[in-house]
Amino acid sequence: MGQDLLGFTIGANPPPRLDKALARDVPEAAALSRTRLARLLAEGAVRVGGTVVQDAKARVAEGDLIEIALPALRESHMEPEAIALDIAYEDDDLIVIDKPAGMVVHPAPGTPEGTLVNALLHHCGDRLSGVGGARRPGIVHRIDKDTSGLLVVAKSDAAHQGLAAQFAAHTVERAYLALAHGAPDPGDPRLKGLAGLRFEAGGTLVIRTQLARHRTDRQRQAVVVTGGRHAVTRVQVMERFGQPPAAALVECRLETGRTHQIRVHMAYAGHGLIGDPVYGGARRLPARALPEGAAEAARRFPRQALHAGVLGFTHPLSGAVLRFVSPLPADMAALLACLRGTDDSGTE
Repeated sequence: MGQDLLGFTIGANPPPRLDKALARDVPEAAALSRTRLARLLAEGAVRVGGTVVQDAKARVAEGDLIEIALPALRESHMEPEAIALDIAYEDDDLIVIDKPAGMVVHPAPGTPEGTLVNALLHHCGDRLSGVGGARRPGIVHRIDKDTSGLLVVAKSDAAHQGLAAQFAAHTVERAYLALAHGAPDPGDPRLKGLAGLRFEAGGTLVIRTQLARHRTDRQRQAVVVTGGRHAVTRVQVMERFGQPPAAALVECRLETGRTHQIRVHMAYAGHGLIGDPVYGGARRLPARALPEGAAEAARRFPRQALHAGVLGFTHPLSGAVLRFVSPLPADMAALLACLRGTDDSGTE
């Protein structure tokens, strides 16, 4: 396999360790993250003054010549596919996609093709500068197959590391719109007695629990008392339908991003999402409490009524603050119109 040789010199007042000096002085155009540099160092790909150095703690001096042998990018084992994409934003480092419901993000044994990654491999082609040494898009977060909306994907190793750090620090803005059974109410005594739930001023419901795989169904997640992973969802009711409310349009903001988090938390609170085949059960809306046809429209809705409508983050390379908003897709807009009893399919 061929190699490219990257050469540069150490600048003034270098950090005391080689790994830190490399991270500081490596040319930005190389798009090498700290993780990738550490791997190259351990593999013996770094020379200082012509000598291979693998000790991350080795000292360097101003003017030292650094040479890094970069292996040629491995081609991804996943196949590119010419699938249309709704692109909200794109530059050399990242791309923001408005994903339709029904598309899987990443190939898996049950869905080896037709995924967002397959589509991105075709769309980006040679413009992928490599993630982890392979020519592939960097998936830093996912949304479920039948959830629609926005997600960001890295096109370079440096962007991948920068975005991953923001998701780990919970600084990324993520807001979802959902249609739920009933409406969370601060006066509901059942919610007052449920562990991990509290209402803030203004009526925001904060759900703070641990999530883990279900004990008997490995395809599901569940709220657990011990173990699992910390998960926090903030729920604001935007609109109520019926009296007492039979359904609601809610905004769910993620402080963490766990598998199925919103769907599990809303079901835990007793307000599962309309159309959710896994966590919604066989619950139906009461027809008498809603406009004609609304309950039947909800019963027929073919997926969880969940849309990733807002995504905001800091560009990992330029530092620009980016924020994107996606309107409700046609199917959720139509269901919302039925619940309102109007022909208007507009959204909040």
